[in-house]
Amino acid sequence: MKKFCDYTDKYPVWKKGMKKTYKILVPNMLPHHFDLLETALRKQGYDIEILSNDSRRVIDEGLKHVHNDTCYPCLCVVGQYIDALKSGKYDVSKTALLITQTGGGCRASNYLSLVRKALAVEFPQVPILSLNFSGLEKHNSLPMPMKLFVLLAYCILYGDTIMWCYNQVKPYEATEGEADRTREKMLEYVRRAINENKYKRYEEINENIIKSFALVKRTGEKKIKVGIVGEIYVKYSTLGNNNLEKMLLSEGCEPVVPTLMDFILYTVLGKVNDARMYGTGKATGFVYKVVYDKIRKMQKVIAELLSKYGFNPIHDMEHLRACADKVINQGVKMGEGWLIPAEMAALYECGVPNIVCAQPFGCLPNHIVGKGTIRTLKKMHEDINIVAIDYDPSSSGVNQENRIKLMLSAARLNDRLGSAS
Repeated sequence: MKKFCDYTDKYPVWKKGMKKTYKILVPNMLPHHFDLLETALRKQGYDIEILSNDSRRVIDEGLKHVHNDTCYPCLCVVGQYIDALKSGKYDVSKTALLITQTGGGCRASNYLSLVRKALAVEFPQVPILSLNFSGLEKHNSLPMPMKLFVLLAYCILYGDTIMWCYNQVKPYEATEGEADRTREKMLEYVRRAINENKYKRYEEINENIIKSFALVKRTGEKKIKVGIVGEIYVKYSTLGNNNLEKMLLSEGCEPVVPTLMDFILYTVLGKVNDARMYGTGKATGFVYKVVYDKIRKMQKVIAELLSKYGFNPIHDMEHLRACADKVINQGVKMGEGWLIPAEMAALYECGVPNIVCAQPFGCLPNHIVGKGTIRTLKKMHEDINIVAIDYDPSSSGVNQENRIKLMLSAARLNDRLGSAS
């Protein structure tokens, strides 16, 4: 077998014919959304598997292959890949990997090269595919015809609806496990709609999802709401944030997690703002603006249906932009850029003053727009209660939980004082 040990210019290239014979492994970031994305890609003929391995062994494998000063999400992703390939479950001569790239100015855009370096010694035959919309890795990009692009957008929007409803129902369910059963039922409902080419029945599907969660009996008790913002991987991934949502639920809280589509629209607006602010890529900016307007209109359908059935609506992107303008310029787009302070400000305005800002240790862009904007936010809102939590392989989970519990203690005290007044 030919070896590809020089990862700089000698690595296996994905070829069209591999689609029929290769299994493609994908690291899990969002359980609600990636389940649907897996179904969408399988419908296109890809043998996709979302990885679920999340033990400490995954982190240890990552440490063996990625320098510990590298972004923690990269270490998690590499560890998940290597651990899976070593498991014996897969024929590594017929296995490929898929990774998403935003094309932004942070280390995430370089993950693919780091994964190749990690694979070079033990698994040099395994090709890596990139899923991106920035023109990266042209010879190793997952083909993205318009039909697939549209299908993936629907999957993200449906995943957002399920996640948003689940988080508002789970903390209050009268019968334990009913919210989880409803979630699984709705995921299967959307999967069936995808496989039967009925996924464009957008309003009908969203209404059925929301109505199903609205039927779950709830206790009506009052609980502390805690927003979760931060770098996209540790914000959503249970592996990356040590099951943050589960921990908050165990503390009697309601996790409030902004939608994935907000991040997608944030990246789309990056191109729009470039054209508006700097006069570059005007044609691209125009196309992205059309995409932005279309998706925002689709989000508004979800927001209206949520309100109709008594749920708090998702954020409107124009409201997020207005919140950002009070804190930081929209030209700041490294990492999660202006989106992090925008989400923190919007959460406060929507009655969620308690916020966990989850960040990988050493992620300079997000420390600037996360920790760096907390002081400004506290000047604007004296009672906003934000704790920034760093995640890395050496961080103590107990220490992270203790810091969150201190924030929750302040939240409960503020809640009592507010009730007394």
